[in-house]
Amino acid sequence: MKRTRIYLLLALLGLGMGLSGVGQTATTVFDIEPGVSMLGAGGAGLSIADGAETLYYNPAGLSELPGISFSSFYASYLGVANYSALALTFRNWGLATMLLNSGGIQGYDAAGGQTEALSYGNSAVVFGAGIRPSDLAFLPEMGFDFSVGARFKYVSITIGDAEGGGFAFDLGFRTTLPNMTFGGLSISDIAIGVTAINLFGSVDYDTATEDFKMDIQVGASAMFLDALRVALDLHLGGSAHLGLAYSPIPTLAIRLGVISAGGLSLTAGVGVDVEGFLIDYAFVSSPIGGTHRVSLTLDFSNLDISALSRSLRRLLP
Repeated sequence: MKRTRIYLLLALLGLGMGLSGVGQTATTVFDIEPGVSMLGAGGAGLSIADGAETLYYNPAGLSELPGISFSSFYASYLGVANYSALALTFRNWGLATMLLNSGGIQGYDAAGGQTEALSYGNSAVVFGAGIRPSDLAFLPEMGFDFSVGARFKYVSITIGDAEGGGFAFDLGFRTTLPNMTFGGLSISDIAIGVTAINLFGSVDYDTATEDFKMDIQVGASAMFLDALRVALDLHLGGSAHLGLAYSPIPTLAIRLGVISAGGLSLTAGVGVDVEGFLIDYAFVSSPIGGTHRVSLTLDFSNLDISALSRSLRRLLP
């Protein structure tokens, strides 16, 4: 009965693509596409190291972050559920919390009969760390530069009056390739990322245990003409993510993408950088209606304090 109710909720939210064949694996907030800026570009973020959202996609990318970044986002799904998250990252490590909750969802039993209305909630904590072996003086030269990372995830679940909780563990790898030039076409920031998701872990209820679904994910990205980033992620679990992000000026990003996971979803987004304060918006289509997300990110590594103070002086009387 627990599983039937969870699937119903995810279907109502438009988030259950590709879950119909899961079997006895846990369905949690971790199955929802995270973030905002990368989601606007199809959620193809395995090879990209860019701000606090790096933690959601590949912990190995944390070793490439230049400094402190804080990000928060919020989304409401059809007025049924709320999804929000906060992430704080430093160079080499990061911490995030995620929350999904809803109430008044009609429950159904295994035979399709109606049961009482239920509330459903997930609260999760994510901790990740990444490191470049080349930064460790005591290790021998590897021949090429790369990063590795690990991510620990804990989730607490409430379904009506039933409760459960559990954890999962991920590993990540990321490497970059030299820049290339073909005639007048320059290709830079070429990167490859790989993650092993849910290597072990489960969710335990009073009367049942459900394992997390394991997956291997591979992604690649590159920047063309220093303005257009193209990224592609493939998940062996059965989904693909393709994204484009165009930055005509450094403070503006326009994003488009496609997600294939038991069906096609189109994504679009825009991001504006105001002297280290990043405002991002993303839209994701689904068969039962689109979803809007908004995030605010404070990127302290690029924050120009002097420019910010000048702007404030202009605004003050």
